[in-house]
Amino acid sequence: MKRLSLTPIFILVFIVQAALSFAQTSQVKKAAQSVFTLTTFNADGSIHATTHGVFCGNNGEAIAMWHPLKGASRAVIIDAKGKQYDVDAMLGASELYDVCRFRVKDIQNAPALSLATTDAAAQTVYAVGYDLKKAEIKRLSPVRTEQFMTSYNYYVFNDIDVSASMLGCPIVNEAGQLLGIMQRPEAGGEAFSADARLTTTFKLNGLSINDATLKATGIRTALPQEEDQATVMLVLAGQQNDSIKYETYINDFINRFPTSTEGYNARATRFFSKRQFNKADEILQQEVKHSTKKDIAYSNYATMVYQAAVYQLDSTFTKWNLDKALELSQQAEKLNPLSIYKHQQAQILYAQGKYQKALDLFTALQATDLGKNGEIYYEAAQCKLQLKSPEAEVMQLLDQAVHVQNGLASAPYVLARGRMYDANKDYRKAFSDYMTYDSLMNYNANDEFYYIKYLCETKIRQYKLALNDIAHAIVLNRTEPTYYAEMASLQLRVNQVDDAIKTCDAALQIAPGYADLYIIKGIALCESKKREDGIATLRKAQELNDPRAEGLIKKYSK
Repeated sequence: MKRLSLTPIFILVFIVQAALSFAQTSQVKKAAQSVFTLTTFNADGSIHATTHGVFCGNNGEAIAMWHPLKGASRAVIIDAKGKQYDVDAMLGASELYDVCRFRVKDIQNAPALSLATTDAAAQTVYAVGYDLKKAEIKRLSPVRTEQFMTSYNYYVFNDIDVSASMLGCPIVNEAGQLLGIMQRPEAGGEAFSADARLTTTFKLNGLSINDATLKATGIRTALPQEEDQATVMLVLAGQQNDSIKYETYINDFINRFPTSTEGYNARATRFFSKRQFNKADEILQQEVKHSTKKDIAYSNYATMVYQAAVYQLDSTFTKWNLDKALELSQQAEKLNPLSIYKHQQAQILYAQGKYQKALDLFTALQATDLGKNGEIYYEAAQCKLQLKSPEAEVMQLLDQAVHVQNGLASAPYVLARGRMYDANKDYRKAFSDYMTYDSLMNYNANDEFYYIKYLCETKIRQYKLALNDIAHAIVLNRTEPTYYAEMASLQLRVNQVDDAIKTCDAALQIAPGYADLYIIKGIALCESKKREDGIATLRKAQELNDPRAEGLIKKYSK
């Protein structure tokens, strides 16, 4: 009797266990709809890596291991229905935990898995595979579970239980909630799964486009959700040498923020740089139509028209002229009476040659918040110059331009005043301003500055400083023969004859057809008692039709 009674009990236990197992599988099998294959490609089109991933958001958000995307140029996924989609943009990545989050392009209502909501580690998990017909679902028990970042779980599995085909596939609990994806270190090692909730901590800002981790993949970084941060990223994207990605950013920005001026202005600027002014005009009209800040839109429009007219970029596109630029700027001011729009109008009036009207506006602006900027005084000084005003009035405005702000901001106006002194032959004051400017620029100005400083120093006989500055100019621009000729000429003047010859020789390697160098070298050779070589060098200048050569040859042939 006892033996017979055990049979129904055994059968009952078996049925309950089977039913429980079946129920668990039923709860998680829907997760298979969220799994996809991920293939990444190199720039030459060859396959970089293949793995799996899982959708975790209805708008195409997904997670996968990071290392298959690192170094890749692009990526595609094939979902559980066999449809292929491109990976659009990165939403974040963790190099340490080898997991990333990205967005898939052109997919709506993706079958996303919800993330586990409890901090407690699951004792039993399910690895959900990928298959177009029937995905394998494997029940696993972690070897151990660790915690990181206070509340996140890190599951470690028996490596023998994890096949290569499982990598990247989701790990879910009995409720079908996403715990993580199956992972294995790129260099090999035990299988693990870092908590999928980690990917919710990935936050993008405007500077994320320059994040070292995200820059390791050729797939672009997604725009941040906030408009101000997205604007920063759009600007930075325009500074990178990737026109295709930049165009994608512009499209994305306009779609995301259709009432912002930034996206339209970026696109119009692209057309402007290609001198496709008709297309730029169309985009600027769209900006005015759709943007909420229409004063900015009108001002942007005015700026582009002004630049095209001032630099005469296309004489056939008569639709854009200074009159139109002024009208657009006035429209901006009518909507929002800001001083920056008055400033814009003053600049347009100056370009039109209406110097007195421009001066009146620049003068009025000195009493506004813009009066704290030296530019207003500098521009007023330019008007005074055009109106042939007394020199003292011009210098007074330049003095104000210098002193209205301190430090580096004053540098361009110090230089402008120095050049004005220079032009008026007040070389000592010019030299003082040049020294101040050099200091403000941390002795890192451009070659043109050191050249004009050199010229000023020669006029006040500061020859040692002059030689240092012309040498500095040469270091900054080694291909300009004029600098070498000036240096050699001054070396000859201060009786550094051998140095003058060496300078000429160095320059002739760069500009063998520059006659001044043969003249200076020829004189230097003759003065150093090498008359035959000197005359031969002067004859080369004569061959280059230098009118000085003949007289010098006669002089040194006596």
